[in-house]
Amino acid sequence: MLDVSVAYNRYKFVGHEFLTWLWFMIETDPDALKKADPDLSAMEIGNKMILENSRNNADETISISGDGAGLEEALLALKKGAKVTEINLVMRAGELEWRFSLKGESLGISGLKCPQTGKVESKSDIEGAVLEKLYLCGRVIDMVEKAFCMFVKLRVSPQWETGSVRKIGSWIDASIK
Repeated sequence: MLDVSVAYNRYKFVGHEFLTWLWFMIETDPDALKKADPDLSAMEIGNKMILENSRNNADETISISGDGAGLEEALLALKKGAKVTEINLVMRAGELEWRFSLKGESLGISGLKCPQTGKVESKSDIEGAVLEKLYLCGRVIDMVEKAFCMFVKLRVSPQWETGSVRKIGSWIDASIK
């Protein structure tokens, strides 16, 4: 049996590939993500992305941040072999909007900003507000979990190498021009 730290370091690339694939899906086939959440109306890249490129035993980290920041440098990093290690996302379902960051190596969600809940006007409203907030947080967790399951099924299939890797490469090439 593998030691936990050995397994963690050996397989953390899966989360990085997931975030790279997720970015690809957001840009090229956003409707496919509706399988993870049928109520999803939009999934967008937020205001931060971190990529890493490990080559020649040296890690290169590329950080893109700021509202309205272009992703050209991130696409160029992908072209050179980098993978997305952290991404800020905006998820919309109807009029509701969530903002959060997702780390590839642990699939940890941070900085989650859920839609506003109903106003608490009395003590009897507190329980309902807490349950509503838990439900809204759970929507993001469920969406990430289901999208990750979609990715893993694709990643272990023969279609990954024969189709998905080529499509991602073509997307990168077309985006850089």
